[in-house]
Amino acid sequence: MRLYNTLTRSEESFAPSTGNTVRLYACGLTVYARGHIGNFRTFVCVDVLRRTLKYLLGHDVRQVVNFTDVDDKTILGAQKAGMDLRAYTDQFVAAFHEDTRALGIETVEEYPRATDPQNIKAMADLIAALTRNGCTYVSDGSVYFKISAMRDYGKLAHLDKEGMLDGARVSADDYSKENARDFVLWKATAPGEPTWSDVDPPGRPGWHLECSAMALRLLGAPPIDIHAGGIDLIFPHHENEIAQSECATGAPFARFWFHVEYLLVNDEKMSKSLGNTYTIPDLAAKGYRASALRYLLLSSHYRKQLNFTWDSVQAAEKALQRLMAFLARLDAVTSPGSHESIATRVNEARDAFRTAMLDDLNTAGALGAMFELVTALNSAIDSGELGTHDVPAVRAAFEEFDKVLGILTVRRAEEAQPPLPVDEIEKLIEERHAARRRRDFAAADGIRKDLDARGILLEDNAGGTRWKRK
Repeated sequence: MRLYNTLTRSEESFAPSTGNTVRLYACGLTVYARGHIGNFRTFVCVDVLRRTLKYLLGHDVRQVVNFTDVDDKTILGAQKAGMDLRAYTDQFVAAFHEDTRALGIETVEEYPRATDPQNIKAMADLIAALTRNGCTYVSDGSVYFKISAMRDYGKLAHLDKEGMLDGARVSADDYSKENARDFVLWKATAPGEPTWSDVDPPGRPGWHLECSAMALRLLGAPPIDIHAGGIDLIFPHHENEIAQSECATGAPFARFWFHVEYLLVNDEKMSKSLGNTYTIPDLAAKGYRASALRYLLLSSHYRKQLNFTWDSVQAAEKALQRLMAFLARLDAVTSPGSHESIATRVNEARDAFRTAMLDDLNTAGALGAMFELVTALNSAIDSGELGTHDVPAVRAAFEEFDKVLGILTVRRAEEAQPPLPVDEIEKLIEERHAARRRRDFAAADGIRKDLDARGILLEDNAGGTRWKRK
């Protein structure tokens, strides 16, 4: 597999460093709000990386996705809500898992939270190692990392060393590229903020420290194989992870750095001020399914910016409908026999799919290979050149594709669920029966039409009324 490495700015051949297990760390959400579709572009692309490693290459994967549940934003959010920090962040952790299930993102091996006691201890141990190595100092009750202690600081983001402010400090967890300066590892806490005494002086962890400690604790001795995240995390977060990890351990932190580009909305960056930070429930409220979003997020290469529009979601929905319609056509194939030309065409598509995915995760090319096969096989069905004995091999190929892309599985799960709760459907059916008994046929017809608009068809027969999905 060829994979682009942000550290070297080049594509490189990838294989696990030891044995058959890939050790993969992906930065998760800072849980001060529900994740938006830009976040989920990264999570979906990392999910497909994981699936490619597992199902195309046969590797085992040990993956960590963390939750940052203590930082400037989470503390401020909890204070504004008048809630305990853990209770405040719990709701967004739960929302993340709900959204990943909707999008068909595989469950990973570890979901650590920064405030887990074992992780706080790992952070304290990391600070102790950095202090022993002469990389820290204390100022105003906070422990800082001094970037002058690392000779090649800035190597991931390719920072200009001349622009670095040696000895200048920044205590905010998140800051701009212009602030290449000593960063906080352990923050002095203000009144009312959570405090831990694992480090002297007591305080709470800085954002950058958390990920290094969790990655090293759960994935073992560095270097880990792949560290992933959104492109916005390259600096300062990932740069600082490298600095503190390598200065503490004396070893490279990660071999490959995998970064996913921005998702734009109507050619603009997502921002709360523009009101364009859409969530999965926002899409559902507009009638769009998570499967269409997953398809859209995979329709462009992960290292290219992708522009989200409502038209693009609709186009993704139509593409998925075409794919599902083709698979449904296979049920109607009645011509006997098998055809060598079909087997050849299926194998060519398999090869093209694999080649695309192993070429730096070219999901657009893989989807293209799938749809070229759909076009060819639709023509074969039309001309009677696809027989019943060809069908199992065709289905098997699409199941193999979906092991990696995961779009059909999501769509099937959606179609297995009614578009509104069963008890609501049955309540409306009973209201319709009542309207008919009192001969209010206009009201009864209105209920039928309302259900039809919401994706439910009613069928009246001698035994009563049945419903089914459209």
